[in-house]
Amino acid sequence: MAETRSRKIIVAITGASGACYGVRALELLSRAGVETHLVISKAGDRTIQEETGMTSKDIKALATVVYPAQDIGAAIASGSFITHGMLVAPCSVKTMGEIATGITSSLVSRAADVILKERRRLVLMVRETPFHTGHLRTMTKLSEMGAIIAPPVPAFYAKPENLEEMVTHTVGRVLDLFEIDTPDLNRWQG
Repeated sequence: MAETRSRKIIVAITGASGACYGVRALELLSRAGVETHLVISKAGDRTIQEETGMTSKDIKALATVVYPAQDIGAAIASGSFITHGMLVAPCSVKTMGEIATGITSSLVSRAADVILKERRRLVLMVRETPFHTGHLRTMTKLSEMGAIIAPPVPAFYAKPENLEEMVTHTVGRVLDLFEIDTPDLNRWQG
C-alpha cells in the first residue's frame, strides 16, 4: 500500500445511523499515521450521542484537526488545501443529495464538492435501506462524477465474532480505497 505518513484525509460524520463507522475510521487512520480533518454535521452530532455513548468532544479528540460544520471558510472548503480524499462515514441521504447537486449548505457537502472538482477520492458510506429509485439514481450520478459509493455492508467471510470486528473489517476495506493498509483487517486467504 502507498505511504501514509504524509497523507491528509477528511472524515465527515453525518446524521445517518452508523456513527461507529466514522469513529472507527478516525481510530484506524490515527494508527496508520494519517492526518485527519474532521467535520461533524449537526445531525451527526446527535447520532453520535444516540448511538455511541460518546460525546462529540470524545470523537473530536481522535482527529488531528476539527472544523465546525457551518464554517464554509475552513481550509477543507478550498481546492488549494491538498488532501488525498474524503470519507463520509456514515453518509446520510440528505448529504448525498447535496453533494450530487452541487448545492452545498454545510462544510460537509462543500468539502465533498471540492474533492470531486479536484478529482480526488471521495468515498460515501451511504447508510439507508431500502433504497428507492431516487436514491439509486443519485448514487449513479455521484459514481459518474467520480465518487465511490460504499454502503457499510459486512463481509461474513471474515467470521466476525462481534460488532466491533464487523465494523473494523468494513472500515478497513473502505480505507483500502485510499491505499491505506490497516493491520486490523482480516483479509481473505482463499
